[in-house]
Amino acid sequence: MRDLFASGRVVDLILALVALETIGLALLHRSTGRLPRLAVLLPNLAAGAFLLLAVRAALVGADWVWVAASLLGALVAHLADLATRVARSCPKPQSIRED
Repeated sequence: MRDLFASGRVVDLILALVALETIGLALLHRSTGRLPRLAVLLPNLAAGAFLLLAVRAALVGADWVWVAASLLGALVAHLADLATRVARSCPKPQSIRED
């Protein structure tokens, strides 16, 4: 078990599960139409994946630049997720007609 963590392979396994989750969510949306589109879920999934990459880089003793780059990717994905959520929750402005 120690080698699984020291080598970063545990993160590889979790990333594989995230990829399977993404495929499963896409298939469920396609077959049922009940889940949000993958484009809506992708920023959230990407943020998690980037955080996992940062953990992996830290576990294997990678240069700090890789940890920082992964965290920056997580931030960008998180901000994209927030922007998507805000855009979906705010009502669309109605145009003002002048007669």
